[in-house]
Amino acid sequence: MGLIDRTSTIIKAKINKILGKFEDPRETLDYSYEKQLELLQNVKRGVAEVTTAKKRLELQKIKLEQNITKLDEQARGALKAGREDLARIALERKSSSQAEIESLAKQIADISKEQEKLMATEKSLSAKIEIFRSTKETIKAQYSAAEAQVKITESVSGISEEMSDVGLAVQRAKDKTENMKARASALDELVEAGTLEDVKIEFKKLTDYVRKNGKKIPDEIIKPSDLIIPPADITLEEARDIFKGEGLIPD
Repeated sequence: MGLIDRTSTIIKAKINKILGKFEDPRETLDYSYEKQLELLQNVKRGVAEVTTAKKRLELQKIKLEQNITKLDEQARGALKAGREDLARIALERKSSSQAEIESLAKQIADISKEQEKLMATEKSLSAKIEIFRSTKETIKAQYSAAEAQVKITESVSGISEEMSDVGLAVQRAKDKTENMKARASALDELVEAGTLEDVKIEFKKLTDYVRKNGKKIPDEIIKPSDLIIPPADITLEEARDIFKGEGLIPD
């Protein structure tokens, strides 16, 4: 296989795969059914046209047969009148009409055979289309049921995944709550042991040093800062509100 042939095969395979994703078997079946109905309509139209042509020839044949009767009467009348020449002309016309009748009879017979074939084709095609219609509806119902089942399964799977995420969020919330309880308990122990007072003394020294040696920013200037200096007499509850998150000493 040459490079061009391989490339063509790959492209066709890719296109077929892409089209397969967008193809709905139900739409394809309905389209096929419509095309078969169009074919059946063409056959019925053919039957109608052949029948019309046959009827036209039959009327023409009847007209010629009636004309032959008139020509016979004309020939007999001419003989009685002693006009053999007129009788001869009437008989010649009669003969010509009889030849036309024979030709028409043959054409009518041929068209009748064609009519029978088309009618048989129409009947057979109608039966096949009806079978296809029944099969089509069965396949469509099965496909719809399978599609619904897939959607239900996907929905259940999505709910399971969502519940799993909710479970993880609940666990994280529990962990944070436990950490917060532990920190609160630790602070309470520090207060009871008097350790927190030592921390407050050292903290006051630190803040006093910053206030003494640092450069104060005018009140009218607002700019971001990573440093917060609370008042020296700050309470435990106020400190908890200010030092949220990492606090002075990260966990």
